[in-house]
Amino acid sequence: MLNITENSVSKDVKTEKYKSFSFLSEHRKHRGMMRVLTIFLIALIIGLLLPWTQNIRAKGKVTTLRPDQRPQTIHSIIAGRIEKWFVREGDFVNKGDTILFISEIKDEYFDPQLLDRTGDQLKSKEMSVDAYMEKVKAIDVRIDALVRTSELKIQQAKNYLKQARLKVQSDSVKLEASGTNLEIARKQFERTEALYKDGLKSKTELENKRMSLQKAEAERIEAENNLLSGRNSVINAEVELTSISAKFQDEIAKAESEKYSALSSMYDTEIAVTKLQNQYMNYSVRNGMYYITAPQDGYVTKAMQSGIGETIKDGDPIVSIMPADYQLAVELYVRPIDLPLVQKGQKVRIQFDGWPAIVFSGWPNTSYGTYGGITFAIDNFISDNGMYRILVAPDPNDHPWPSALRVGAGTNNMMLLKDVQVYYELWRQINGFPPDYYVAETSDKKEKKP
Repeated sequence: MLNITENSVSKDVKTEKYKSFSFLSEHRKHRGMMRVLTIFLIALIIGLLLPWTQNIRAKGKVTTLRPDQRPQTIHSIIAGRIEKWFVREGDFVNKGDTILFISEIKDEYFDPQLLDRTGDQLKSKEMSVDAYMEKVKAIDVRIDALVRTSELKIQQAKNYLKQARLKVQSDSVKLEASGTNLEIARKQFERTEALYKDGLKSKTELENKRMSLQKAEAERIEAENNLLSGRNSVINAEVELTSISAKFQDEIAKAESEKYSALSSMYDTEIAVTKLQNQYMNYSVRNGMYYITAPQDGYVTKAMQSGIGETIKDGDPIVSIMPADYQLAVELYVRPIDLPLVQKGQKVRIQFDGWPAIVFSGWPNTSYGTYGGITFAIDNFISDNGMYRILVAPDPNDHPWPSALRVGAGTNNMMLLKDVQVYYELWRQINGFPPDYYVAETSDKKEKKP
């Protein structure tokens, strides 16, 4: 009964009739339960001491690293009428391939010879500019001739004036000499007259002296008359000099006025030429816009316009193209409270929609089906959804992203932070504390000076 022997009595004795046997069996069950609880408690303690990688969970989508690699919509720069399609949805196009041909719908561009006629107008205006330029050159030659002639005329008038002044000086000297001669002749006459009265001189000598006196007086009057005439010549020469200077200044001013009028007309014509050149180039560029071409290599994904004969406005979308050469990235959004924990170069684990994965949030290295990424760019301005946008590039040291991945696919992202124990993470989650902030060590950190 005490189970001391190895022989069992359960075959010979019905143990269920005796209460003591039930006590012995319950004791064995409790002992097994204690073992299970002990093992569970030890496993729980070990689990709480295990390392846990803190992370920031965020939704995102697949995009491209550069803006020119993202899907783009081709718009019509001018209004027109759809005449012919050269591609279908899904076709691959190279840069410069024609996608669509449109025709003109505005009446001011209906003329098929519009560009040639505008070119003819431009040539005529350019010839007008050349003609005005030649006129300006001719007026410049005329002005130069007037300036040279005026210089010569003025020099000639100055010479006449100088001659007149020299003649005045000469006449003035002659007048002084004639006055002296007159004074001498008068004194000789007076002495001769006195001697004649005394009977010392004859009457003939007296008459001769009187004639000499009259001659001297006539010479003095002539000299004074010449002097006055010379002074008048000086005045006339000065008047002539002033008249010549004023005359040529007036003629030069008129010529310069004609020159400036020609220049003004030439400048106005040059303005017209510039406008026509601008108009000609606009028409030329517009002629090239009837054929809408692919801006880069890619695939035609969707046609926004359809049919033949439909009209489109300027700026209307026509087709969307997905570039053939692109580098994938993930665009995700984090809350403002998590933004201080994010920095460039930070590791990110990504789960793409459509790719099976087994994810352990705290143990990213043991997860299956996730791919590595590195924080590439962080927006400095909050987005419309109240969160900050972060761009994640592929991690070159991790597995390459799936080749079948397409732009626009959804993602679940984990931005990896600090490694802590599980019990600390539970305590943080219960209290609602944010993850621990830390700065990753960099190899280019400067050494501290002693």
